[in-house]
Amino acid sequence: MLGFFRSFLKSRVGVAIALLFLGLIALAFASADVTGSGFGGIAGGDRAAKVGSARIGTAELAKALTSAFEQQRQKSPGLTMKQFLDGGGMDGVLDDMIDRVALAEWGKKHGLAVSDRLVDSEIVKIGAFQGPDGKFSQSAYDQLLAQRGLTDKEVRKDLAQGLMARQLLLPVAFGAQMPTEAVVRYASLLTEQRSGTIVSVPSLAFAPKDGPDANTVAAFYTSNKTRYMQPERRTIRYALVNEANLKSVPAPTDAEVANRYKLNSAVYAASEQRTVTQVIVPTEAAARALAAEVGKGGSLDAAARAKGLVASKLTDLSREALTGQTAKAVADAAFAAAPGTLAAPAKSGLGWHVIKVDAVNRNPGKTLDQARAEIVAAITLEKRRTALSDLAAKVEEEVDNGTGLADIAKSLGLTIASTQPLLANGTVFGKAAEKASAEVAPLVQAAFAMEREGEPQLAEIKPGEVFAIYDVGQLTASTPAPLDQIKDVVTRDWALDQGSAKAKAAADKILAALNKGTPLADAIKLAGVALPAPQPVAMGRQQLSAMQGQVPPPLALLFAMAEGTNKRLEGPNKAGWYVVALKDIIPGDIKRGDAVLAQASREFSTVTGNEYAESLRRAIRNDVGVERNEAAIKAVRNQLTGTSAQ
Repeated sequence: MLGFFRSFLKSRVGVAIALLFLGLIALAFASADVTGSGFGGIAGGDRAAKVGSARIGTAELAKALTSAFEQQRQKSPGLTMKQFLDGGGMDGVLDDMIDRVALAEWGKKHGLAVSDRLVDSEIVKIGAFQGPDGKFSQSAYDQLLAQRGLTDKEVRKDLAQGLMARQLLLPVAFGAQMPTEAVVRYASLLTEQRSGTIVSVPSLAFAPKDGPDANTVAAFYTSNKTRYMQPERRTIRYALVNEANLKSVPAPTDAEVANRYKLNSAVYAASEQRTVTQVIVPTEAAARALAAEVGKGGSLDAAARAKGLVASKLTDLSREALTGQTAKAVADAAFAAAPGTLAAPAKSGLGWHVIKVDAVNRNPGKTLDQARAEIVAAITLEKRRTALSDLAAKVEEEVDNGTGLADIAKSLGLTIASTQPLLANGTVFGKAAEKASAEVAPLVQAAFAMEREGEPQLAEIKPGEVFAIYDVGQLTASTPAPLDQIKDVVTRDWALDQGSAKAKAAADKILAALNKGTPLADAIKLAGVALPAPQPVAMGRQQLSAMQGQVPPPLALLFAMAEGTNKRLEGPNKAGWYVVALKDIIPGDIKRGDAVLAQASREFSTVTGNEYAESLRRAIRNDVGVERNEAAIKAVRNQLTGTSAQ
């Protein structure tokens, strides 16, 4: 119900504060955000930004960007570095780095400090640094730092920055409250009702009646190629290896069978298990009295309940197991009694046991000859699994030595199969409803992480039973779709482009007429062409929240306008324009006792706290002073994307 408010918490403010509070050391170890990578000597110098008296080096920035990109690529395997940076990756990562350094600098300037002992206490809390006993392990700490290319000094610096951020920002955000009257006003929006009309003015209604010639289509395609980019796709060549590919596996010998029988003698020996019901009483006299009562034909469970006692059932226990749960005397008595009868009362450390034998399950055991078939089958399976594992190790060695997939397959007598071109999510290119087969699906993510074609890898498909040798057969980079394949789409886009300006002019005429008080029907006629019928809207903000962020733009605009006003809105991809007319707003009514008010108050406390913290963060950044070296930042971008300096 409060999704409308929760969207505030997903803002840049909330994310930034959460990172500063919780994510610093996680970021350091997930992304190895440190200096000293050897990335330097680039145009613009080695300083990406100056924050107070501190600096952020280009090497530090490049490594942070690379690591942040790798994290995003785990979620979107087809993501490229250029797409990541174009999507705001550069500014996002650099701004976060600047904020962390600025907070640390400001804190030191005003006498705040983070002691070594406090940093130590944070280090020992990190699960990655703990040994098998759950305590801090120096060897695990040193090993992980070596794997990540970090030093103890860098880790401590990163943790100290995070702790400084907590000292500064947490007190500001803690306990923040929005005035009750303000909460009431905002919470009332949840039950607000609005009514109005949405007029659609499609570009195609104004497109030229005569279609474009071939040259016009080609020219439009050339100038808009980025609109027709096809995603990167790859074919995967693979060969499956299972037990059927094993040439010869020796059969179990008589000695192996006999040894296995001996090792499992307890399994094949005769055994007896019993299911019993027992009641425990404090004295022998009470036990014998209860046994006598049940012996006259009564139920042990019923007799126990009548005396305020509880009977318990023990299922399928051997003599040894029953001894372990009670005592030897009790187990001996239970195993001496016939099925369906009471055992003689016996004593354990808990008291006197009255036991009824409910069922007896006797296993006569198996001789070596009787067990031979199952032992042979088990040993045969183990040998085949071992042989398959050895074969996998041999193939892995061939892969490590640079042997190609074709040569490996030939030596093993395997058949190489190839997939259709696949996208990073496993979908077949051009066939949205078709996915990679189940045997190939586990290989897709790794295949899209490979840098080039023809580099075989080994992967286990079904543990212990099937593995695959595979490589990327053909890698097709993201390129525009050929014009001859999408000519109809390009022609339609050209028509939309041509009609968009006229559609805007028509929307402006309708808007101007409505603002002068012209009736809607008459205003629509001013467009000069037939338009879709206007859509009346009457709904509440709760219905808007139920759409969970998938709100059509005209509806979103309707709920952002003042009563009695009219607005124009451009549709996506030059598809047309909308004229939105808001007629009435019926305010919501939230009572002070409503549960939604308390919930809204809690959520607005978080929003208010984040706003306070964000304000302080901006003020600290301004007070410390930040200078960005745009030339160096651009050089980092160029080197990461492989772009020549302009």
